[in-house]
Amino acid sequence: MRKATARDWIGGARLRTLPLAIAPVLLGTGSAFLVSSPGWHWVRALLALAVALALQIGVNYANDYSDGVRGTDKYRVGPSRLTGSGAAKPKTVRTVAFVFFGLGAVAGLILVILTQLWWLLIVGAVAIVAAYFYTGGKKPYGYYGLGEVFVFVFFGLVATAGTTYTQVGTVNVESWLSGVAIGFLACAVLMVNNIRDIQQDKLAGKRTLAVLLGDRASRIMFAVFALLPFVILIFFVLFYPLAPLVYFVLLAAIPAVIITLTAKTPPELIIALQLTSLTALLYGAGLGAALAF
Repeated sequence: MRKATARDWIGGARLRTLPLAIAPVLLGTGSAFLVSSPGWHWVRALLALAVALALQIGVNYANDYSDGVRGTDKYRVGPSRLTGSGAAKPKTVRTVAFVFFGLGAVAGLILVILTQLWWLLIVGAVAIVAAYFYTGGKKPYGYYGLGEVFVFVFFGLVATAGTTYTQVGTVNVESWLSGVAIGFLACAVLMVNNIRDIQQDKLAGKRTLAVLLGDRASRIMFAVFALLPFVILIFFVLFYPLAPLVYFVLLAAIPAVIITLTAKTPPELIIALQLTSLTALLYGAGLGAALAF
């Protein structure tokens, strides 16, 4: 068995999921601009981004470890994983996951010290625990159809509202609504990923929401998740002159929906996954800019 290379470790970080960490920070920072002038603190924004990225990468490695030691990944048809393929020792993968969780905790601690919002330490601790037990532990909630709940709450509401709150000490309507929107896109990314693995997850006993809903209903649910943010966008269009430009992001979202609804092979769904991640990033950057400027 070959040993994992640097490329394998980079692949294990699942870079295509990082827009889910970047987008809510952009939205939260854009919302902060509305509260006061200048309305944001760039150091705090960067620390919030560091927390989000570290947790995203950490949960990706933690999933690699947990699914690998359970034997779940032996059924997968997508890219091979570090643990499941045997390219890296399980303990090493778990250690790397904990390192990124630790980096996120350090960035979060610095952010708390700067803001003096000490109660946020509890929020950070809950986020790390939730990230690990998504697929870790004896009864991971990701195996019981609750993965979308996790990404909606933590990579939607908490990441967006938390970014705004740590910069200006309050959370406005724009922050909450944009957090809901990006939370739905995070759910869409997870859903299309799990649609690809429905048959394999059934064999492994991993009951994702896609497994529970079935193939057809899951594809329809993906379309709902991917398009609802553009319904929410109507609110912003009413008040912010640049917000209508965000509808150009549909040029990525609509193909993702069409591909997912009609795909017959895993490679097609991987393309849909990439387009959905791109949609999340462009939505976050576009709407964040519309709020700020």
